[in-house]
Amino acid sequence: MFKVLRTTFTSQVTCWAKPMGRYGPASAQTVFLSARTSCAASRSFFSADRSKRPQTMLGRILQAQKQRTANYSRPDTSFFSAKTTYRRNLPVRPIPTPASNQANELKLKCTEFDHRGNVKITAGEFSKLELCTQHGLQARDLRKIDSNFVNQMPAILVRKEAILVHLAHIRALIKADAVVLFDSYGSSDSYNQSIFIYDLQERLSAQSNKDHQLAFEFRALEAIMISVVSSLQSEMEVLVSLVTNLLSYLEESIDRDKLKELLQYSKRLSKFEQRTLNIRDAILEVLEQDEDLEAMYLTAKKEGLQNLASQSDDVELLLETYLKQVEEIANTVAAVSANTKTTEDIVNIILDSQRNNLLLLELKITMGTLGLGAGSFVACLFGMNLTSFYEDNPYAFSMVAGFSTILAAGVFVAVLRKMQVLVRQI
Repeated sequence: MFKVLRTTFTSQVTCWAKPMGRYGPASAQTVFLSARTSCAASRSFFSADRSKRPQTMLGRILQAQKQRTANYSRPDTSFFSAKTTYRRNLPVRPIPTPASNQANELKLKCTEFDHRGNVKITAGEFSKLELCTQHGLQARDLRKIDSNFVNQMPAILVRKEAILVHLAHIRALIKADAVVLFDSYGSSDSYNQSIFIYDLQERLSAQSNKDHQLAFEFRALEAIMISVVSSLQSEMEVLVSLVTNLLSYLEESIDRDKLKELLQYSKRLSKFEQRTLNIRDAILEVLEQDEDLEAMYLTAKKEGLQNLASQSDDVELLLETYLKQVEEIANTVAAVSANTKTTEDIVNIILDSQRNNLLLLELKITMGTLGLGAGSFVACLFGMNLTSFYEDNPYAFSMVAGFSTILAAGVFVAVLRKMQVLVRQI
């Protein structure tokens, strides 16, 4: 670059300067013509197309930089531009369409049973809009049966055409002629789910009895309550057995590892008790609302019958029966929790007693050290490099040793009696 500018500047000066000195007219004319040719070449260099110039080192660098910035636009392409601005050419993102929004919508896995207990759909995926439209629900009703929402309270929601049940491991929708289970396959509690599905199919496929037979929705609800109570009962038996064995072991000897296990079991008992109480509250909430009890007769409403709730108390007796069982489980767990707390208190008392014994031993050692310090005070007096006039006495050593021992014992006994008096006052 600098070489080109230097050549151009020299050529310009030669074009306008007249040669002087030892050159003659012919030589001056020759120099002038060569200079004019150089000026024309320099003008053609700056006016010609840059792509046709010979590739120099600077040109190769500029070409490589242009290839690296291929994704950028350069609005100012002047060769002598003072400031160059680059702008990134970003790819254009497609505008989302209603079809793509529907594809990204959350879906729920459902298993549907007909009025005879036959499986119509196994682990089918349905959008929330389809479920609301098909079963006459609101979008907020699906929150109780959606497993994506964690830490939900158990509930039994009664709607116009369906009953939504969320109890323990069961999320179901009961209608007058169908039952829909949510997340029934591949769940964390697959064993209880399989037993529940088998029992549900048996109850739904049972032939109607002419004397007395529960309606379809009540048979499905009874199967759900049986599964819930059975699951709570089995979990309670396991926890009670483990905690009882651990408490009996701690009554004989206190172990640090066993105390850690007791702490973990206490937490599990508290969580289980709270879950049981939540299920009890959900059933009580339905029993206290007469409108909900009446609205649970889905088959009667579908057939157009009226005032069946006042004549029959099937659903009330059904819920009260299983409510008592849930309360029994809650009471059993509460009793075990009380025993656990009592054992913890007794263990704390024992540990406090042992801690007090250690403190008492430490105090006795301190008092003994105080007595020895009082006796050694006499030895310190005789250890000074002063004349005491007892050096030549043959009984001096026995007298001083005996006096020091008596002094140390007297100080220890006095302090011990004072400590015993303070302990009695506490």
